[in-house]
Amino acid sequence: MAYSDFKIASVKQKFQLIIDEDIDLFSSAPLAPVSAWLTETLQETLALALAINTEKVRSELLIAPMLVELRKQTGRNISFFSGVDFTVDEAQGLNGVCDYIVSRSPEQLFISAPVLIIFEAKNENIKGGFSQCIAAMIAAQRFNEREGNTIPIIHGAVTTGTNWRFLQLESNIVRIDNREYYIDNVEKIMGILTSITGHAVAPALA
Repeated sequence: MAYSDFKIASVKQKFQLIIDEDIDLFSSAPLAPVSAWLTETLQETLALALAINTEKVRSELLIAPMLVELRKQTGRNISFFSGVDFTVDEAQGLNGVCDYIVSRSPEQLFISAPVLIIFEAKNENIKGGFSQCIAAMIAAQRFNEREGNTIPIIHGAVTTGTNWRFLQLESNIVRIDNREYYIDNVEKIMGILTSITGHAVAPALA
């Protein structure tokens, strides 16, 4: 079994989760003004990504630039990993490849403090990605406990590149944001991402 094999019902039952779907997680998150680089990049890549419309190109042209910007926004105090194996407990099905992992540490050679798990929605079905995202969030939670990292809340996101939906895992409670955020509100998405990492916006981008 792996992250992608879970369904909402099975992940809830296996890990004794409480799921809250009726919550607005980030309405109070501040906007984070983005750099001219990201603005220009998205102006160039958004129409192209929508025209080609494959998961690979959406990942490369939309999601990856957002995470590069996030790293800049946080003064390069975070790291992110793309398409890496994140096996924490294979016996429990907590294994497989994560599309993206954001770590609350600058080390780029290895994952040391995962705080955000991101999966790209398959066939543009965001809800369909919740289960594998939750399973990987549980893996991140257990990884941090094992490593002695004090990160009480693990965050998740399922995205098409243009649409973003966020999740939280605290203890055994999973909160699924009832709002969806769109790339035309990129400053709000960046504000959410920077608040998740726990880092202030870098002065050069404030």
